[in-house]
Amino acid sequence: MRSFRFLLSRRWGLFALTVVLVAWATWWLGQWQFNRLHERKHDNHVIETNEHRIPAPVEDVLTVGGKVDEDQQWRLVTVTGTYDAEHTITWRYRSDDRGADGIDVVVPLITDDGTAVIVDRGFLENPDNGKARPPAPPAGRVTVTGYVREDGTGSSTRVDDLSTRALSSRTVGPAIGRSVYAGWVALHTENGAPARSLDPIDLPDLGNGPHFFYGLQWWFFGVLAVFGFLYLLWDEWHGGKERRPAAQPAASANENVNTARQARASARAAKASRKQAVRQAYQAAYEKERAGRD
Repeated sequence: MRSFRFLLSRRWGLFALTVVLVAWATWWLGQWQFNRLHERKHDNHVIETNEHRIPAPVEDVLTVGGKVDEDQQWRLVTVTGTYDAEHTITWRYRSDDRGADGIDVVVPLITDDGTAVIVDRGFLENPDNGKARPPAPPAGRVTVTGYVREDGTGSSTRVDDLSTRALSSRTVGPAIGRSVYAGWVALHTENGAPARSLDPIDLPDLGNGPHFFYGLQWWFFGVLAVFGFLYLLWDEWHGGKERRPAAQPAASANENVNTARQARASARAAKASRKQAVRQAYQAAYEKERAGRD
């Protein structure tokens, strides 16, 4: 064993810094996943609670020009009015739970005081994304029950020719020339029945998702990095390099090469000497036999 002075080397200093950064990053990523899990559980609790509450009048939940409260997401509300079919809006690039392409049919519902509620009546499978004509809503006074949803954001909420890529009351209001309640309502029933010729809006998945296991996975990577660093440190402290076979010096290698060459040369000389002795023996035997015949 030796001292820990090797930790002061540049190589070990950079190694330790890298492990610290990796451990911090994996801890942060794991904590981020657990925070997302906490938010997911909170949102699921709000949604599950609101789905089972008694429907409230829309004016008790939404306001004109305001903002949808997070605790009111997926709250059931009721509103009575008349559909403004002339201002039906096509919500493009939508898909259902089977992955089929289509549109959502959005129609303003005009209340008695002239304020509009944006109602998403449902999904219409339409591979052309809006070129087909949506089915007309019911005529006359209609009582709608639906789920409160918050407005979309960004440039995709722009309404052009009564068509949009994301739904927001802030852009729908000017497009139809009316004041509107904040947010929009995903239709559940109208006059006590689902919308005809349209698929209802899918309710959200209330599972917790993969966040828990993702968090554990990131923390495991961090622990693995620290454990690997400590093992290599222990190995170095116990003279890991000294236990490993060292490379032969260049001089020793050259000596080995010369020794091998000398051995091969000696072998060749011995072989030649044996051949010479055999030839001499044959020559002596031949001369002796010849002398005997004479």
